[in-house]
Amino acid sequence: MKRTYTLQDLPEIAGMVLANTPTRTLLFYGEMGVGKTTLIKELARSLGVQDTISSPTFSIVNEYLLDEEKLYHFDFYRIEDEEEAMDIGFEDYFTNDDWRFVEWPEKVENLLPGESTKIKLTKNENGSRTLNMTPVK
Repeated sequence: MKRTYTLQDLPEIAGMVLANTPTRTLLFYGEMGVGKTTLIKELARSLGVQDTISSPTFSIVNEYLLDEEKLYHFDFYRIEDEEEAMDIGFEDYFTNDDWRFVEWPEKVENLLPGESTKIKLTKNENGSRTLNMTPVK
């Protein structure tokens, strides 16, 4: 699924992503500044997160409580190798059916679960973004 959107369209785009993802593991690809965290914030709000949502660039993972489950937001931009992800207990976050949003998944490619949804974002010349969403098995 491919969609082009602006910031004003974020609530609609978040709803579309959540309605069409076959998994609860979303992998966000795109250059620095393309809007990965901005989209994740809107997705988290759509899921019902009440807390202030921030990028886990330095903490690597943020945890948010939903009604009966959790949302884990990972940002692997600053890690040097997959061993660092293992040190935070990365695999433990994938033993349940909670939501997992992963920025910079290419840094932990060998650790990712078999089933996930790949979301690639690109920035267009006019300032809009293009989202390309595909299931990964």
